[in-house]
Amino acid sequence: MHQIVRSALNGYENYPQIAKEAKQEKATIYWGDEMGLRSDHISGTSFALKGQTPVVRATGQRFGCNMISAITNRGALNFMVFEGKFRNATFIEFLKRMLKQAAHKIYLIVDGHPVHRSKAVRRFVADHAQRRRLIQLPGYCPELNPDELFNQDVKTNALGKNRPASKAEMIDGVRRHLHRRQKEPHVIRNLFKEKHVRYAV
Repeated sequence: MHQIVRSALNGYENYPQIAKEAKQEKATIYWGDEMGLRSDHISGTSFALKGQTPVVRATGQRFGCNMISAITNRGALNFMVFEGKFRNATFIEFLKRMLKQAAHKIYLIVDGHPVHRSKAVRRFVADHAQRRRLIQLPGYCPELNPDELFNQDVKTNALGKNRPASKAEMIDGVRRHLHRRQKEPHVIRNLFKEKHVRYAV
């Protein structure tokens, strides 16, 4: 299944060609994404007596945090939980962490967020071209990114089934879930079985 992706540096390309080049360079392909998490997120089903509206108990405070993750079709996971807005410096710090942990070159496929296309990020990628390649998905098809499915896993299992009482408790719970998923590569591999992302297997 040929899916079109757009390189932030080199124009339009087919994924099979990217996979071929990654193999030649002994590079690992990651799919990355970032998202915000809120304390009032609700997932799953709730219960109420017939004719009554279900009520989900939560604290009166609303708070949140953000995370960046990157996954591979072999089940690897990199992540960073952070507070505040997603900025150039945040993404570059995440890229630095990935490079520090990587034994081989990294191909990172992301969406068209302005930060991914910023001059600062492009400069960083260019300065580390021997170890890093950034590839951009077309803006009209975010569903092609398997990491979107991982986001749903985090929202459902790290947050939606719990009611954190504070931001610190929320961040701790999200990090514990992410660390657990790093030890469960089969869970991440299973995400790539979904029909719309099977191209990435």
